[in-house]
Amino acid sequence: MRRALLAVSIALMPGVAVAQAVSCRVPAEVETPRPDLPSESQPQRLLPIASYTLAITWSPEYCRAKKSSARDAFQCGGTRPKFGFTLHGLWPDGAGKEWPQYCRATAVLPKPVVRANLCATPSPQLLQHEWAKHGTCMTTRPADYFAQSTRLYGGLRYPDMNALSRRSLTAGGFAQAFAAVNPGMRAEMMRVTATRNGWLDEVWICLSRAYRPVTCPAHQGGLAMNAPLRIWRGGGR
Repeated sequence: MRRALLAVSIALMPGVAVAQAVSCRVPAEVETPRPDLPSESQPQRLLPIASYTLAITWSPEYCRAKKSSARDAFQCGGTRPKFGFTLHGLWPDGAGKEWPQYCRATAVLPKPVVRANLCATPSPQLLQHEWAKHGTCMTTRPADYFAQSTRLYGGLRYPDMNALSRRSLTAGGFAQAFAAVNPGMRAEMMRVTATRNGWLDEVWICLSRAYRPVTCPAHQGGLAMNAPLRIWRGGGR
């Protein structure tokens, strides 16, 4: 039986957060994404995969200026954040500074695939982009790509973001707090990115070809460990 509405409701623990979404209700009608194609600035690049990056986005900061955006209504509508960290994507990396991308032409994602992954990545267009740019370099089936990325994403644990948002914090301090609740992870195995004003934007977790956390390469980017970092909690702060 086809369900018109998929509902997911998860309670966040006051300390370590086990879940990524406070509440997620996939609407009956989901936007059909547009094709995502290589371009002059983003060309096809066929390279061997040497490692991976799992990228997650701090949704309260993303939604901060998008409350009235129609295209972001599912993720950002309402007065309180519906999402904590969302899944940006799983990215294959090359042996150096370049990475494989747009490895194979692909059609628009089937709606069942979009619906199945919308509570992790709450944007049909971003799902299309991640599959076209990154997933096509890893597998021939979008369902397999998203199964792997959501498995890794679902295994993450999070520090108390409310408590951290009230502290004087550096990127390194946040990375240490994040690593402390994820066994086998250390601060140098991730990169933290921020907005121009120093608010937490994303966390990039560096992974081996076996999908285990590893020390990030020097060229990976992100903030310096001693860079100041602020965390936007949303909800009227």
